[in-house]
Amino acid sequence: MDEVTGAVRRVAGPLVELDGLPGAAMAELVLLGAAEIPGEVVSIRGGVLTVQAYEYTGGLAPGDPARSQGRPLSAALGPGLLGGVFDGLLRPLANTGIWLGAPAATPGPAAAERVWRFTPAAKPGDLVAPGHRLGSVAAARAVEHRILVPPGPDPGVTRRVDRIAPAGEYPADAVVAEVGGVPVAVTEHWPVRRPRPVARRVDANALLHTGQRALDLLFPIAKGGTAAVPGGFGTGKTVLLQQIAKWCDADVIVYVGCGERGNEMAEVVDELSRLEDPRTGGRLAERTVVIANTSNMPMMAREASVYTGVCVAEYFRDMGHDVVVIADSTSRWAEALREFASRSGALPAEEGFPANLASALAAFYERAGAVQTLGGERGSVTVIGAVSPPGGDLAEPVTVHTERVVRARWTLDRDLAYARHYPAVSWAESFSRDAAALAEDAAAPGGEDLSSLRNRLARILSRADRLVDLVDLVGIAALPPAERMDVLAGRLVREGVLQQSALSEADAHSPAAKTAALVEAVLDVIDACDRAAQTAGPAAVEGVDFGPLLRARDEAGPENLDAVFARRDRVLGALADLAGEAAR
Repeated sequence: MDEVTGAVRRVAGPLVELDGLPGAAMAELVLLGAAEIPGEVVSIRGGVLTVQAYEYTGGLAPGDPARSQGRPLSAALGPGLLGGVFDGLLRPLANTGIWLGAPAATPGPAAAERVWRFTPAAKPGDLVAPGHRLGSVAAARAVEHRILVPPGPDPGVTRRVDRIAPAGEYPADAVVAEVGGVPVAVTEHWPVRRPRPVARRVDANALLHTGQRALDLLFPIAKGGTAAVPGGFGTGKTVLLQQIAKWCDADVIVYVGCGERGNEMAEVVDELSRLEDPRTGGRLAERTVVIANTSNMPMMAREASVYTGVCVAEYFRDMGHDVVVIADSTSRWAEALREFASRSGALPAEEGFPANLASALAAFYERAGAVQTLGGERGSVTVIGAVSPPGGDLAEPVTVHTERVVRARWTLDRDLAYARHYPAVSWAESFSRDAAALAEDAAAPGGEDLSSLRNRLARILSRADRLVDLVDLVGIAALPPAERMDVLAGRLVREGVLQQSALSEADAHSPAAKTAALVEAVLDVIDACDRAAQTAGPAAVEGVDFGPLLRARDEAGPENLDAVFARRDRVLGALADLAGEAAR
């Protein structure tokens, strides 16, 4: 579509009013001034267009040209995304060590001069439908990058492959096939706010292993599920999300730093570039896309960054991959919505947020799901969003509206964080709506049903929590023996299973087998403590050295289950000796 030119009428920060674009539509992309500042049409009244700019508008003045692009804000999707760092509009950022440089002038996954090795998978004359595979591009060894027939108005209609390029190297904008008269390029453009079509949604019944015991054991999430991570300042949200990004068993990670501090984002990028991928032995960054819209970048681009992240995730999902989107944080995205609503004169609702906050959050999380793609593959998008409530107030609007639409909530507790218990996931205030359905896809010690095991651990923690205030008031010695053992059992579960250090080489990641071994070891010791207390008394049991058991998580490697059971046996031996002496 040919560009239509108008003129700037008024500039008010990121809001710009335009004249002379009678054919423009809502959500259309407009380039402002000689610097071609990108903006989006957000209001049309009496021939006057209001545009929200995605960059600083300093220097833009009335009378400057404005050029309509005839399309909404779109992402350039193609090879070069994996391993890249982009801003909220998917423009590549220069990554120089601990610094993130300025974005490139134009959006796109790779530099124009870069070429990609294309291998055809179809031949002229083949009948294909949208979503079918035409070939692949050697973009990253960890993830197969497929070139698909683009979605069309008739998903089930087959068309003939008129032409397909031979194997060879092509630039990112090269046309490598023609299907039904429609050219197919290596890179495609897709509006970030429009969900990509699928054949149908399927049940999300496969467990996403995060490598974090407190989550996988008590509050699991499915591939294609949604989770929120609310927590106040200093409770460890960013570290927990980074651990999930590093260790979860998804094929592709899309990490959206929405309003994060620049130094934190630079550390994430630097660590991902150095971390070894346990799947391939290469770099973890090779299957990660980082969208860094830091707090010093334009606020309006922050609003678009989460949509850009989900759009990239859906692109890889359509290839049949499992993708995880990590948004840190949705609260700063909601603050961008609030600031924009204030500037545009929208009627404020709770705490100044726009009235459509709940629907905006729901629409974002709704783009998650396990699906059958148009090409018949199974893929999924899992969305995990951090929530940063001011002052740790979990009753504020963003937290409340988010909780209504997500399948899991991993609440981070300030008291646990201040007690150096990490991850500080509260077992009393967190939940997972998919825990029962996912029980069959996780390991349980001794063949025990995982739902029963999870319920047993929850009862142990609940009983211990109930006694905490009483112990502080009257002391542990005033409690009956059974309740003293409940307090001890709660401590063993907390310190022996749920705690996990992100800095430990042995315990930063806990596979299902190690998690099951630690749970089995702790429960065996708890049962032995109950038996020993009946003969030797609770005070003698409390005096036993449980250090070997509690240190097993840090000292035993991810695959070294024998070390876990050896430490368990040492403690069981000490308890047996104690009971034997008391019996004599």
